[in-house]
Amino acid sequence: MEYIRETIDWNGRKAVKPLSVIIVGAGIGGLALGIGLQKIGHKVTILEQVHEIAEVGAGIQVAPNAARILYRFGVLEEVTKYANMLERNSLRRYANDEELGSAQLMPDAGNKYGAPLSVIHRGDLQRILLQAAKDYGCNILTSHKVIKVDDGFEPRVQVQGGDWFSGDVVFAADGIKSSIRAQVAASYGQQDRSAPTGDAAYRVLIPKTEMEHDKEAMSLLQENVGMRYMGPGGHIMAYPIKNNTVYNMVLLHPAKENEDGKETSWTTKGSKAEMMNFYQHWSPLIRNLLSYVPEGEVLEWTLNSHVPLPRWVENKVGLVGDACHPMLPYVAQGAANAIEDAGAITAALTCTSDVKLALRVYELTRKERGERIQASASTVRTTLHLPDGPEQEQRDKSIRAASHGEGNHPDLWADTDWQDYMWGVDVMKNIIESWSELSGQAEA
Repeated sequence: MEYIRETIDWNGRKAVKPLSVIIVGAGIGGLALGIGLQKIGHKVTILEQVHEIAEVGAGIQVAPNAARILYRFGVLEEVTKYANMLERNSLRRYANDEELGSAQLMPDAGNKYGAPLSVIHRGDLQRILLQAAKDYGCNILTSHKVIKVDDGFEPRVQVQGGDWFSGDVVFAADGIKSSIRAQVAASYGQQDRSAPTGDAAYRVLIPKTEMEHDKEAMSLLQENVGMRYMGPGGHIMAYPIKNNTVYNMVLLHPAKENEDGKETSWTTKGSKAEMMNFYQHWSPLIRNLLSYVPEGEVLEWTLNSHVPLPRWVENKVGLVGDACHPMLPYVAQGAANAIEDAGAITAALTCTSDVKLALRVYELTRKERGERIQASASTVRTTLHLPDGPEQEQRDKSIRAASHGEGNHPDLWADTDWQDYMWGVDVMKNIIESWSELSGQAEA
């Protein structure tokens, strides 16, 4: 497959001993984990609280650190059919559309990291993973809301209605509202806490049919270029998805006073009028684009940061994805890191059948890295949202210089050193090749 540079003999690896696995949640992380584990010979049951798994959401990034794992899980080829590969990311001034710099993406990233970088509608990715999970034989049970795990973190969970499901290991991949996440925190005498970032994000999808009469807007839809606008108190990330038939925009802005401080990040219906009002002093191109957003199709997501947990694993229970490292959208690594979790766990369970050891190695290889990427969001937020003035002018100067290979990029997402850290790590390869050392550390 194009851009894939495989460095391990993955297809020959199987489970040391088939295990009965319970996964809580059929989101990106839960489905990816189910695919990986079922594919190597484990018996997977996925418990999902909703009655029907719907294709919801907006554009997300499938970065190289996730793409190489999806390739090994046998789904990347299908993903690329529905994904767009961005050629570059254009960093721009909010008021006049001035391009401050450009960060090359594809094919450069694919050639450098041995796996492609693409963007896709979250619903398309989830649909592909759901179908693959079914095809591989995962038992997916909807309308099964898990309310707790065994108090001693033995591998059994209780669903609403009272029934219990037992296995050899449990993975909670049911997001920041996970009851199991709260239990892990409570076992260390902590309350699962969040703190307001002060930001909210509008998510909008503009269909091609709404833009066809506007040549400038259509040029954005037809080009595979990411647009990253920086302005006082907010920023915008925009790019085409669905084979250039929909323009995806995520628009960061100050959270309303009555929203700021909610306990959890959640998505609600937003107001197009309020959105237009905040961006009224941004460039005419941005205002035109926003005018094409269909009425009633604005989603608003209040953004809160979450205090890292002391542990991601307890006994025979592990946390995955947003249940352990809820990511804010500033560095576009939420889905990718959930897939990394799936890759790490799957690799570990080809090296041992000792569930506790596999979980400790998973935590050892993923916790520090996942939380470092999670924490980088605040740095990126500060950089992108600077008010006009000396600091903003210095940032823009640094962006121009970095675009010509001079110095570090102030926007971490576009910084080559940070890209190496985000995209260049192959967690599955690291676990397999360093198993003796990692297992020794985990048992110490």
